[in-house]
Amino acid sequence: MENSIEKKFNKPIIFVSILIPIVVAILFNVKLKDFGIIVEPLSFLPPIYASINGLTAILLIAAVIAIKNGKRKLHENIMTTAIGCSIVFLVMYVAYHMSADSTKFGDLDHNGIVDATELAAVGSMRLVYFLILITHIILSIIIIPMVLFTYVRALASEFDRHKKLARITFPIWLYVAITGVVVYLMISPYYAN
Repeated sequence: MENSIEKKFNKPIIFVSILIPIVVAILFNVKLKDFGIIVEPLSFLPPIYASINGLTAILLIAAVIAIKNGKRKLHENIMTTAIGCSIVFLVMYVAYHMSADSTKFGDLDHNGIVDATELAAVGSMRLVYFLILITHIILSIIIIPMVLFTYVRALASEFDRHKKLARITFPIWLYVAITGVVVYLMISPYYAN
C-alpha cells in the first residue's frame, strides 16, 4: 500500500509533469521581441546551462556512490542539489530561447537556413545530432515524473519502492544530463555571435 505522503503528492506530480513540458513548449516559441521587448540574446547562457547539465550528471553519479557507501543523508543532499540544478537549467534554457532565435544545426552563415552546401558540409552528423536531440527531448519529458516520484518515495521512507524506481530513473536522467552537454557541444559552432 502506498504511503500517505506519496498519495498526497501523486496528483501534484502528475499535474506538474504535464504542465512543465507544455509551458516550456509555449515559452520556447515566445520571443520577447515579438512583444516589443528588445532584449539582447542571452548568448552567455547556453554554455552555462550545458555546464549545469554536466554538473547534474556528476551529481547523479556521486549520489549513487554515496548511497552504495551507506551515506543516506549525503545521497539525499546530492539528489536535492541535482533537482535544483535541473530547475536552474530549465529556467536558463527558457530564458535563452525567449531572447534568441533558434539555431539550426549546420547553419554556418547564421542566416536561419541550412542550404545544400551547408547540408553537404555537415553530412550525416546532422542525422546523428537530431537522433541525440530527439531522444534527449523525449526522455527529458518522461524523466520529470520519474524523478519526482522517486524523490517522494524517499521522503515517504518507502525505500524499497524508491530503490526500485531509482534503478530505472537514474540511467534515464543520466542520459538526459549527458546528452544535454552533447547537444550543446554539437550545436554551439552554429550559434550566431
